[in-house]
Amino acid sequence: MAQDVRHGQTPPLPDRLPIPVVDNHTHLDIVRGDLADGEGAGGAPGGGGASTAADAVAEALRLAASVGVDRVVQIGCDLPGARFTVEQIDRHPQMLGGVAIHPNEAPGLEASGRTAEARAEIETLAAHPRIRVIGETGLDYFRTGPDGVAAQHDSFRWHIDLAKRLGKALQIHDRDSHDDVLRILDEEGAPERTVLHCFSGDMAFARECIDRGYLLSFSGTVTFKNAGGLRDALSITPLDQLLVETDAPYLTPVPHRGAANAPYLVPLTVRAMAATLNVDVPQLCRALSATSERVYGPW
Repeated sequence: MAQDVRHGQTPPLPDRLPIPVVDNHTHLDIVRGDLADGEGAGGAPGGGGASTAADAVAEALRLAASVGVDRVVQIGCDLPGARFTVEQIDRHPQMLGGVAIHPNEAPGLEASGRTAEARAEIETLAAHPRIRVIGETGLDYFRTGPDGVAAQHDSFRWHIDLAKRLGKALQIHDRDSHDDVLRILDEEGAPERTVLHCFSGDMAFARECIDRGYLLSFSGTVTFKNAGGLRDALSITPLDQLLVETDAPYLTPVPHRGAANAPYLVPLTVRAMAATLNVDVPQLCRALSATSERVYGPW
């Protein structure tokens, strides 16, 4: 059995996947030691650390490709992150991008009177042909109190409209807000390609999303011991509505909780998903790759 890796340590490379897949949601702009939700910091296996952000991205992509994660979708969810994403997608052919104002950013922008300016910049960046995602947007009732709800709702509606106007996929952040996420999507009309990033609901919520034609993206949380309800949701998800992600540097899969996540750890999540779905790993990899290309287009 693999040894658990704790704070400050770096997980080893997992076994290579038999068929390449896509990490459809990662944050390669976030490299820090103060990770939220108890997640720790880490570096690259066998390395001494990258000297620049560009070096770090190139190394992250190299490591991922070495284990069969040959494409990624980099998500920038504040203005610096969105700018970083547009810079990097022009440098790395294996990377597509997404840009948005995260729901936890929306109340602060509203309070400071900077919403219109921020939205204008996001819309400009989103016009880049290799930006294929508007997101992550959505709702977060865990970190934002009641005073910020109206700003989050308004921001979510604006991003839905932007995705439809530009013909981009929508990636949704949903934390403790399932009912309102569905209600707003129903009211606004969801884009043709709508992804519930880091799916966190139960089987009933999964059915609601599946019936609407949304895609469910599962992260390392599906490997957690206490995530039985999440695995139940995964078990009923059709393969052609299924995606995988890291949400790196967060949500590192078992057995490495406490270390920083990275795209090269996707194989751990894929193999756990295959076990839950009772399908072989090559079959799941083929489905994940095909669905990613259908949702985001060719790399």
